[in-house]
Amino acid sequence: QVQLVESGGGLVQPGGSLRLSCAASGSIFSKFSPTTMAWYRQVPGKQRELVASIASSGNTNYADSSVKGRFTLTRDNAKNTVYLQMNSLEPEDTAVYFCRVWAGARNEYLYWGQGTQVTVSS
Repeated sequence: QVQLVESGGGLVQPGGSLRLSCAASGSIFSKFSPTTMAWYRQVPGKQRELVASIASSGNTNYADSSVKGRFTLTRDNAKNTVYLQMNSLEPEDTAVYFCRVWAGARNEYLYWGQGTQVTVSS
């Protein structure tokens, strides 16, 4: 059984920081190390949007320009874990954040985490 366990969400004041973690485990990841790992976010009434992704090589892509310079995406391949360090948080960052992980020789395995709420408010 595959699990993506997310943690690190919560309530923070504007200007504060949070660190999200997503740990992938299960039989698939025993056979195939995760290839791309990513974080998405979603606010009520809107589509889920890609925030940033990271390849197994460590190459990162910050798809959302509003987070550049504030968010840092890293991964620990030995732990099959991806981290999103979020600094200088703004109320506009409030959303449910979802982890997404690909695996397999053709990225044929795709999994979503359950989501973690991030609320930025004074």
